[in-house]
Amino acid sequence: MTTNLHESPNNAAVEELEADEDAASNQPRKRVIFGVLGTILAIVLLIFGGRWYAYARVHAGTEDAMVDSDVVAITSKIGEKIDSIPVQTNQYVRKGQLLVVLDNRTERHQLAQAQAAYDQALSTQTTLVQQSQGGIAQAQAGVASAVASVPQANAALAQARAQLTAAIAEVPAARANYSKAAADLARARSLVRTGDVARQDLDAALAEEGAAAAQLATAQADVGAARDGVRAAQDRVVAAQAGIAGAQGGVTTAQGKLAQSSNSSQVVSAQAALDLAKLNLQYTRIYSPIDGYVGEKSAQIGQTVGAGMNLMTVIPSKDIFITANYKETAVGAIHVGQEADIFVDAYPGHTFHGHVISINPASQNTYALIPSQNATGNFVKVTQRIPVRISIDDLTPKMPLRPGMSVEADVKVR
Repeated sequence: MTTNLHESPNNAAVEELEADEDAASNQPRKRVIFGVLGTILAIVLLIFGGRWYAYARVHAGTEDAMVDSDVVAITSKIGEKIDSIPVQTNQYVRKGQLLVVLDNRTERHQLAQAQAAYDQALSTQTTLVQQSQGGIAQAQAGVASAVASVPQANAALAQARAQLTAAIAEVPAARANYSKAAADLARARSLVRTGDVARQDLDAALAEEGAAAAQLATAQADVGAARDGVRAAQDRVVAAQAGIAGAQGGVTTAQGKLAQSSNSSQVVSAQAALDLAKLNLQYTRIYSPIDGYVGEKSAQIGQTVGAGMNLMTVIPSKDIFITANYKETAVGAIHVGQEADIFVDAYPGHTFHGHVISINPASQNTYALIPSQNATGNFVKVTQRIPVRISIDDLTPKMPLRPGMSVEADVKVR
């Protein structure tokens, strides 16, 4: 028993000594392991840090960015009551798909009235046109008649001039005949006084002288009449030529009436009213102008809407872009056409690619409803942000982007 009591303390001391020796031998090994792990961690941090630094040197990034689009507001162009809404909120619609149907009874009645007024105006215009066309035909016939009368008047003038020439040609012979008869009469009178001729010879000479005088007077009268005939023929030529001008003026007047009838203001006004009535009827059916999704829908069936009232919005399904708000200190290095990496919070680990398509000409604060105004002596310089629009070049239906999503945008500036 005594021996066992002495052995137990010795064994415990030996075991404690061995444990101290093992711990002492393990410390260098742990230091080696920790050193290796530290080296590996430092290398990893150096690699990733270097990659991050290299990436950051050539990229301008911002987290103040979001998915954006040109949201289309669907409005009514006329005031009317909503009859039906064949689409639902969040529904996908195609361009030209019916969105809202308005009550069209009033518009159909207005169209019928406008059509009747137009038909009446057109009928009246047709009658006036036919009358004007008849007037043109009559005036043209007058022109033809006037034109035909000119050659006739010219022929009559030529004939009158020929008659004048012939009458003038008769005068010298009649004058010579009269002179001879007058001389014979004077000689006969002288011979009668001397008794060389009988009284009857004097009477014969007197008769011949009277006949010659009458013949000369007739020839001279014929010349006067022929001159009057020439003047009358000349007047008829002038009148015929004036008749052509007058008839042509009648044609012009008739053509003016035809043009006036063809462009009747009543028809033009009725046509405008008819076109407006057709448009108003078309406006009772409202269609989607783009492919997209029905967003906020404020319209309700039975609601009476006014012209310009917003009924719903359509979010484009294709024309999606990124609006990244860069600090003014960074936007100087950004230019249109530069490539960009886009990281969307909804799809961690995935990178979208795009390029800069435009840079806003003003800061965000410029478009604020009440732009900030710093009072004199109370100025605090605040870095402004400039919106930059970035396209998305690799959109995919498997990862749809919706306006308002938060993103991070990095533009490659070098």
